[in-house]
Amino acid sequence: MRKPLLAALALTMTLGACGRLNPANWGGGRPEPMDPAFAPVVVAADPRPLVAQVTSLKVEETRDGAIVRATGLPPTQGFWQADLIARPLADGVLVYDFRIAPPVEDRRVSTQASREVTVAAVLNRADLAGIRQIVVQGAGNALSSVR
Repeated sequence: MRKPLLAALALTMTLGACGRLNPANWGGGRPEPMDPAFAPVVVAADPRPLVAQVTSLKVEETRDGAIVRATGLPPTQGFWQADLIARPLADGVLVYDFRIAPPVEDRRVSTQASREVTVAAVLNRADLAGIRQIVVQGAGNALSSVR
């Protein structure tokens, strides 16, 4: 009597560890996870505003591609978490939005040099193949570089 009870207990524990063979899941339980390759792509809008003004743009060639470097000027000190967010490539023009998070509390204006923020993005040779112009967009202006 003891051996069949131990065998049944071992079988129950083994089946309980399996997802499809678990009797607790046979009643339709929770749905199976979907393969990420077939999941719908949801692109959330970036809540950070555009930098007030783009003051400089440099595209520097490297051995492996290029570095896009832009400097922006926010209205006050304390802006942070800056990024160049690429839009989809259209007609050989790559447009970056210069996004930057505002300070949590009010800050003073101070000098231009103390407010400047520089960001960069890397492009490899494959990315550069279809690009003839790079544009960095701010709230008040945009700068571009033609290849």
